[in-house]
Amino acid sequence: MFRCFVTVVIAFVAQWAVAQVPRALPDGQQPNDGRLGELRTLNSYFPFKPVETIEDWEQRKAAIKRRLLISQGLWPQPTKSDLNVVVHGEVEYDDYSIAKVYFQSIPGHYVTGSLYRPKGKDGPFPVVLCPHGHWRDARFYDAGLPAAKNSVAIGAERYLNAARNPLQARCVQLARMGCIAFFYDMTGNCDSIQLGHRPDQCNIPDTDDSWGFFGTQAELRLQNMMGLQTWNSVRSIDFLLEQPDVDPSRIGVTGASGGGTQSMIIAAIDDRVTAAMPCVMVSTSMQGGCTCENAPLMRIDQGNIDIAAAIAPRPLGLTAADDWTKELETKGYPELRNLYAMLGKKDHLTAAFHTHFKHNYNHVNRTVMYGFFNRHFKLGLDEPVLERDFTLCGKHELSVWNDDHPGPTAVGDSHEVAILKLAADESQRAMSDLIPDDRQSWAEFQSIVGDAWNTILGRRLTDVGDVRFTQSGVVQHDRYDVTVGRLDHSDAGEQIPAMQVAPKTGNRKGVIVWLTASGKNGLIHGDQVVANALKQLDNGFTIVTADLFGQGEFLVDGRPLESQRMWYQQNNTKCWHRFAGYTYGYNHPLFVQRVHDVLSLVKYAQSIAADQPIHLVGLDGVVGPIAVAARSQMGPVVDQTIVDLDGFRFHRVDKVDDPMFVPGGVKYLDVDALIGLCAPHRVSLHGLAEPGMASRIYQAADAAEKLVLRRTPNSFDWVGE
Repeated sequence: MFRCFVTVVIAFVAQWAVAQVPRALPDGQQPNDGRLGELRTLNSYFPFKPVETIEDWEQRKAAIKRRLLISQGLWPQPTKSDLNVVVHGEVEYDDYSIAKVYFQSIPGHYVTGSLYRPKGKDGPFPVVLCPHGHWRDARFYDAGLPAAKNSVAIGAERYLNAARNPLQARCVQLARMGCIAFFYDMTGNCDSIQLGHRPDQCNIPDTDDSWGFFGTQAELRLQNMMGLQTWNSVRSIDFLLEQPDVDPSRIGVTGASGGGTQSMIIAAIDDRVTAAMPCVMVSTSMQGGCTCENAPLMRIDQGNIDIAAAIAPRPLGLTAADDWTKELETKGYPELRNLYAMLGKKDHLTAAFHTHFKHNYNHVNRTVMYGFFNRHFKLGLDEPVLERDFTLCGKHELSVWNDDHPGPTAVGDSHEVAILKLAADESQRAMSDLIPDDRQSWAEFQSIVGDAWNTILGRRLTDVGDVRFTQSGVVQHDRYDVTVGRLDHSDAGEQIPAMQVAPKTGNRKGVIVWLTASGKNGLIHGDQVVANALKQLDNGFTIVTADLFGQGEFLVDGRPLESQRMWYQQNNTKCWHRFAGYTYGYNHPLFVQRVHDVLSLVKYAQSIAADQPIHLVGLDGVVGPIAVAARSQMGPVVDQTIVDLDGFRFHRVDKVDDPMFVPGGVKYLDVDALIGLCAPHRVSLHGLAEPGMASRIYQAADAAEKLVLRRTPNSFDWVGE
């Protein structure tokens, strides 16, 4: 062992003279880090994350709900404006009626649909929301007679009318069973004419004061098409609860495919939903391919099984088909069954695995759904509940717009810009109101803005598992020793090249975790450490640094990253293919991955610091913001943080692949909030253009003296002085 170690040291002494900084890994070798592998995508594998106790489930469920709300720009919930509901043109059939409905989910933006009611029955009635998924113009849909005949022939349908439009069939049958059914249009379908469903071309300029759904400014504010559609679902429940004959204790939702996505989302985030049946969508496989089914942050540390489970212990129904759900019976469903058993509600989980049918919401699966709502809404019908034929309606009978009720004139790009600006301004006001003035409001700030950043950053120091340093070699210097090696966070599958510089003599005063824009290379100038670091070594501090993800030995060519990897849908020829949610809905951005590395470094520093203090230093516009973000997730472990932001602000990031891009960075009060979330701990910083917010937060935390603002980069009071 001794001879081997000496050989390594000699090799590194030779390398020092040539390359200045010794490598932790052999030449040409990158770290064994899972983040260097393929990006996670909507086609990855998403197994359920089980829990052991009911208490654990309640915490897990809250985290799932919070991540969903944050991902879609709904944390905290936007102000609910007047719906301005219009119900007109009701037509009665034998035992049900259909009315035309439109209302404003946000001022100037309309939700449109058909309201199916029971006839000849007394309320109050249960209600079932019916989002439709990707049946084009679903309320007006007609599969055509040849396809309908085939559906009947193979046993998928009983009647031609239901085969021509199975979505109308479900609403009619639910009304006949004694439920109010609201069949509402997804964005860009039927009467939802103000915006397209997903754009082929992105023609809206992306500027600080005008942007569209697929621009960087929208992503920085977590504004996305899925969030709008989900908000439409929330407001649809509001609309239904305004009806005098609705039973608020019986609110259901069901849809298939993309409608299944909306069903599981609204059930997870809105506790008013008492039973949900998302069909042919929930699986451990493909998670949903459309922009209306994806959002940045949404499926990090969770997948559709977890999301669907978030309704538990309330009733949940599922169906599978010969599509991406075909393995549900063995992957996902057993775990859900165990969860419901643990919660003491085994009878609240229903599933049907009719995988001999292709992707569908056919009569076979609808019959399972009718039984599900019959039982849980206590409708008292004999099962199986079978459909009868009905009158198929077309656009002429169902469209909410006519001469007496003309469609909106606010449409297209200008409408998109207007509603995003309206939402951004409302969000900014709400966020500004959360900036605290006292201890009580500081606690609220932490619970809303703090929890948002906790979710975005995705890891606290207390979450970091076992971290081990494996030495590769030592370079001896007159006044200090440089030790290089690999720092492994095995639970996360992460490995970073690290360097430790320790003084040879003197009293040890603590550990400084020192970050630079070029990784561990930035700590060395010529044949020795940089002057500021050398001073701290002479003062008795050990310095720990590393190549954060995407720095130093992570790079094949040694050149700093100018962009981060992105995953695009299909062939990347259309605007919607490049939606950032396809990447950041499944993967942490580079900025966040580097925050995780800093947490690993600090965890290692704890192991060598004993009872001595740990300090954190980041002195440029790349690692300064990262250091602040990491510090916000550490609690009392780090004594002092010294940071130069160099004027960085998230709102200046102008590309979604910029290495400093973070979804929601602007919405949640930019870097100012991250500084404030370091309170009440010591931070000394330079390069914050407008320190008012951070100072106000520290003041509210009774820690004003712990935040020190420096006028020049060279005016820091260094640790130990």
